[in-house]
Amino acid sequence: MRNDDHPSLLLLPYPPDPLSRDGLNAAYRPSLHSVLSKVKRPAGAAKLVVAVTCPLLHGQFLRSKTLSWPDAQALVAGIYSIVSVICAQLSIGTEVGGGPGSVDTTVVLIDDDRNKRYASDFRPTIDPNNTAIVDMATFASAYFPWNFIFSVRNELGFQVYQTFLRFLEGKQTLLQQQLVPVDGGLTLSVAKGGSSSLPTQTSTYPAVCLGGTFDYLHPGHKLLLTAGALLLHAPRRGDPSPPCRYIIGITGDEMLRNKKFADYVQTWEERATNVITFIAQLLELSPRGWKDGTRPQIEAQDGDFKATFRDGTIQVHCVRIQDAFGPTITVEDIDALIVSGETRSGGQAVNEKRAEQGWRALEVFEVDVLDAGEISDGPTKTENFASKISSTAIRQQRAARGGTKI
Repeated sequence: MRNDDHPSLLLLPYPPDPLSRDGLNAAYRPSLHSVLSKVKRPAGAAKLVVAVTCPLLHGQFLRSKTLSWPDAQALVAGIYSIVSVICAQLSIGTEVGGGPGSVDTTVVLIDDDRNKRYASDFRPTIDPNNTAIVDMATFASAYFPWNFIFSVRNELGFQVYQTFLRFLEGKQTLLQQQLVPVDGGLTLSVAKGGSSSLPTQTSTYPAVCLGGTFDYLHPGHKLLLTAGALLLHAPRRGDPSPPCRYIIGITGDEMLRNKKFADYVQTWEERATNVITFIAQLLELSPRGWKDGTRPQIEAQDGDFKATFRDGTIQVHCVRIQDAFGPTITVEDIDALIVSGETRSGGQAVNEKRAEQGWRALEVFEVDVLDAGEISDGPTKTENFASKISSTAIRQQRAARGGTKI
């Protein structure tokens, strides 16, 4: 049955190959525009999960699964860029807890091969691998119930939709009005000449770190957090290895007192809770789905927050930071650091500090920017887009309304 408090789902078929911002815009913008227009609610906030099917993982065995991180994060960045541009055009708030008229959108990657065939007696179940990306059967088994399910009205979209509904059977009783087809765009795949080869595969790590303020969590934050999660190497269930750690430095309240519209900055606890709740959508896999309405169990320890997912195989640790370095120079056992274009120089500074302490350098990964320039209809859209995904602008808008912070 419908419930407006449940998220809606948009199932997107396979992205263009080769991957580009222009190609993603042509393929996905019509569907995203239609769905965002439909789920927006004047009386309240809405939630939307955009699930993109794509053959992402490689390797025969679970513990040897690999992926191309540059391609995966570029796909996520491209979709969040399109979402942000559309929301700017339609005056839809994008931040978590945005209130009436806002849409809290989460992009989820599903590893799926269009040529894969399932036996007639196949029964979907939750089968986590050592990465943050799940297959279609696991997605359907752990992500439910839904308010609306949107599918793309073309051949590939119908194929993805039918497979998903088959796996969802028995999980949720759906009304016909909850199943909504929407128009798709143009997807092109260019045949590659010569022998086919996989893109360079990326190592995954037992300890990944990143930092930020994460005030009014918006698509730029979500891209950063998703990109970091993609680099986690999670142990298998029952493996005696310790859990992989996702360490997220969140700027302490004292460092934000001089921010513009500082009275509207969320508290550290609010920001950390939003970060963990968002990450839970990517990492937690429960046979109950989210139908019981439970939130992640957060352990407050020494002023920091911790939560564990997937039967204790993944630990998320939100650390309160009071300087530009945070845990990267206080915790030696970290493997990888995620940075954005704005914090690129910080990665080099971190490794210089670690070298001074005799510690090994971190592998530094830079995420793409959310850029409207390649996908908007004109230069004015870019400026509007930038203001919509800025925490400072969000605080300014709330101050102008004269309302409360939340």
